[in-house]
Amino acid sequence: MKKYIAITSFFLLAVGITGCSNFLDVPSQEKVEAGESSTIYQPETYINGVYGMFTDWNYAFSYITVTEIISDNADKGSSPTDTGGGIDLVDNLTFTQTSGAVKGMWEHWYRSIGRATQAIKYTEDFNLTDTNYKNRLIGEAKFLRALNYFYLVRGWGDVPIQEHDLVNRAPKSEVYDYIKKDLSDAISVLPQKSEYASKDLGRATKGAAQALLAKVYLYQKDWQNAYDYATTVINSGEYGLENDYSVLWRASSENGTESIFEFQARGESTAHGVQQYSQTQGARGETGWGWGFNTPSQDLLNDFNAEGDIIRRDATIIFRGETLYDGRVVGNTENPMYNLKAYSSANAGADDTDKNIRYLRLGEVYLILAEAANELGKTNEALAALNKIRTRVKLANVTTTDQTLLRKAIWHERRLELAFEHDRWFDLVRTGQAAEVMQKVGKPFIVGKHELLPIPNQQIIDTPKMTQNPNW
Repeated sequence: MKKYIAITSFFLLAVGITGCSNFLDVPSQEKVEAGESSTIYQPETYINGVYGMFTDWNYAFSYITVTEIISDNADKGSSPTDTGGGIDLVDNLTFTQTSGAVKGMWEHWYRSIGRATQAIKYTEDFNLTDTNYKNRLIGEAKFLRALNYFYLVRGWGDVPIQEHDLVNRAPKSEVYDYIKKDLSDAISVLPQKSEYASKDLGRATKGAAQALLAKVYLYQKDWQNAYDYATTVINSGEYGLENDYSVLWRASSENGTESIFEFQARGESTAHGVQQYSQTQGARGETGWGWGFNTPSQDLLNDFNAEGDIIRRDATIIFRGETLYDGRVVGNTENPMYNLKAYSSANAGADDTDKNIRYLRLGEVYLILAEAANELGKTNEALAALNKIRTRVKLANVTTTDQTLLRKAIWHERRLELAFEHDRWFDLVRTGQAAEVMQKVGKPFIVGKHELLPIPNQQIIDTPKMTQNPNW
């Protein structure tokens, strides 16, 4: 998908960003109708611009903060005196509704939704004669809109459905229904991964929508649907597990056999990759190449070591003084550990990198299947799916048939398999482990408060009738 990401900057010129008092309300100035300009923009340009939102600076700083640094997987990192503009407060669970990282992602995900909705409307009204192409573009936009709402509903619970209301927060169940409708629509029109031309590799696919829907059902504890959709993806023949776990986040596996959906970020002269994603998390110090944020926690390292999980540990963590797979010598850096999954061999600490962010891959789908199967009493299937993931990294099979013990084993496997893949905090909350886990590592998790992020203070100022989450 290198070519269509390369025109993101063109989209930004075509659709000017202007300020407004309520960023849930996409300003009319951002809408460019075909008849209002001497240039007629093709619908695909608008769809590409929605993908382009994944390359924004927010994904290099605010995103890593509210998905990983907030959790037991990671510490703030950097220097002790560098607060990261309030990231230290998020790390310590002492942040407030004025947190810049919380505001940054709330705003960014709603802007992405607004662009997706505009792209859908523009495409519907453009009179494209190729119906399959038209429907595919709309399906891509609906997938992207659903993904952004999925972040919002997991982070904040009840949230406004932008297309319905800009102030009143829809119940979480209604938001999930909206997400599922978008994904079902996308499934009905999107091609499989193998059906795309090579130039379009990385676009949303039928398999991506099915995998995301399986994940959505997992969060709703709809075990049967989670099981069914995960099974469909696995049995589709479109995907396979990489033989070597250590290559999963390297350029060599980009959009590869295990990849279901990635945030495309191939840096080009006309469009940046994910702006500073590798730089902000790169090793810090005289021998480093980055800012050193989002460092692996000692607790995560202990977990890898206790499991004897050397393969995933060494594919996840950069250690001070080691030599990386490409020959780069880490040296005597400021922090003892860094996030290897954020490392870009070609670009290292450059502002714009080639680092695709893996969002959905087959390894996670196997773990979704395992969890759902266990809850449905399909113990043998749960064990088979779980142990397929463990076998790849040369760990012994889990053999327990006790549902409670197996459930905990699957949750634990998710931590080790998916560390620094931006789901740990949401996993802790959805499984009810957050209070126990965070308090164990010395973080003051407050039951009835920290399960949800606060509605940003600026949003409450702009829309005073919008309610705040409990205890914020």
